[in-house]
Amino acid sequence: MILLSAKTLSSSPFLLRSSPHPQNPNPKPLSASQALPKSEYRTERGLTFDSGNSFFRHESATGRDLGVLAASLYKKSKGSVRVLDAMCGCGIRSLRYLVEAEADFVLANDANENYGRTILENLSQGLGGSGEERRWVVTHTDANRVMTECYLRRDFYDLIDVDSFGSESSFLRSAYNALKLDGLFYVTSTDGYTSGGHRPHHSLASYGAFVRPMPYSNEVGLRMLIGGALREASVLGYRITPLFSYYSYHGPVFRVMLRMNRGKLPENRNYGFISYCTKCGNSQAFSWNELGRISCPCSDAKVSSSLVVSGPLWIGPLHNASYLTEMLNLAEQWGWTGNDTETHLGKLLKQMIDESDPKLPFGYIKLDEVASRAKINSPPLRTMMSALNKEGYAVSRSHIASNAIKTNCPMAVCIRIAKELQQC
Repeated sequence: MILLSAKTLSSSPFLLRSSPHPQNPNPKPLSASQALPKSEYRTERGLTFDSGNSFFRHESATGRDLGVLAASLYKKSKGSVRVLDAMCGCGIRSLRYLVEAEADFVLANDANENYGRTILENLSQGLGGSGEERRWVVTHTDANRVMTECYLRRDFYDLIDVDSFGSESSFLRSAYNALKLDGLFYVTSTDGYTSGGHRPHHSLASYGAFVRPMPYSNEVGLRMLIGGALREASVLGYRITPLFSYYSYHGPVFRVMLRMNRGKLPENRNYGFISYCTKCGNSQAFSWNELGRISCPCSDAKVSSSLVVSGPLWIGPLHNASYLTEMLNLAEQWGWTGNDTETHLGKLLKQMIDESDPKLPFGYIKLDEVASRAKINSPPLRTMMSALNKEGYAVSRSHIASNAIKTNCPMAVCIRIAKELQQC
């Protein structure tokens, strides 16, 4: 394990001193003479880095974009931002927090000491300068241990990024303890099998939620993650609110940015149960007080075997629209939203903003399900959305599923509209 003490920081090769000049959010790649061997380096948002032998996904760049934008907004509002990257891998996230978000300090940790040289080389590239302010430290220890040691030293962070594999539930309390009040917690899960309802006892152990198969399982994965984070925060006397929730098919990956403050949600607001009726296709949300009275209107208020119930989960909004608008404005300033960008970040943020309409319920409806129930071909998505709007229903695309919509329109009406469109 490598863990630097305060006495060794000033002379350690693990330390990067701050540059007196503001960093460019779109830095130019290193020249051929400065770069690593061509067979070993990659480029992301203009930054050249070596992925080494670490597990690295190019497709995760969008998740890193969102984290950098959030860190930059935090610094603009608070004046500074200190980041703890608990599982930094090759160090690209830490590098981007330093360069693009202009983080005042980054603690880059990864338990695998074999990544040490790669992380050091990446964080050292193009970031030299004069001055005495410490900018980064690399450590190699267990993520829970490094966060616990920060807590014991009262060394608190403004943003903690835990990019874990599988369930993240074992890292929640350690992260909360090391996080400043009003700080940001960027949490990850890659447990798509559990969110699909295939291991309900595993989801119960990890997230405190009994999850069963539902047609919008990937949204359930986000809600399961937030619900588990909310439960752990409540134990410690904190409340959390999601600023944005992002699903990516590769992995799959569920990422949520949470803001933490003192206090608990009153009366378990936004923390309850959801149901899906395989008979009529409608979904409902239920509070804890309604347990024992869960039924679907299509069954005349009687218990039906067609009703699938999961929970408790987060049943509130997945995004904060005003916060996402700030992120979009910043991304546009940085030139990250053009159609020629590899991640199509602008399109994603706009879809998330549309999903934030308070009229829209949880879940989404796949047009293939509508077509199957109507026994017709699937209608064009834009045509279906336009028809729903004309009838006064709220509707948006889902960033989670390409051929799905979020709407407050009942399934029966969706079927009727789809049939009418087919006849036209």
